[in-house]
Amino acid sequence: MDATDQALISLLRSNARSSVATLAKKLGVSRGTVNNRIAKLEAAGVIAGYTLRLRPDAEPQEIRAWMGIAVEGNETRVVIASLLGEPGVAALHDTNGRWDLLAELRAANLAEMSEVLERIRLIRGISSSETSLHLKTYRYF
Repeated sequence: MDATDQALISLLRSNARSSVATLAKKLGVSRGTVNNRIAKLEAAGVIAGYTLRLRPDAEPQEIRAWMGIAVEGNETRVVIASLLGEPGVAALHDTNGRWDLLAELRAANLAEMSEVLERIRLIRGISSSETSLHLKTYRYF
């Protein structure tokens, strides 16, 4: 990836619905160049897909939480596979520090969040966890 690809990705992150003509103008290249680069980035798996991103307050009833997870010994792959199969896990991140993994959890209400937490706590290989409810977002990128 060169600087043009990185700039293109940055523009698409800001607005994936931007027209090819708009992207080309902002990048100072032709529309054909933008089309070819997008196709190559998709074929290489750099661009894995496009999605809808909502403002955090657009779904005021949804409960969101962050869970730090400590994994026992060499059970990381088993734990990751189990968490990726958990419908309440919206995102899963490998990290360093106190926690081995950081999971973003989502549920329709507190009762459902309780069920998600209960299922996660039963996963073999998790030695401890700590969950914090997401209360407010001060800045959305």
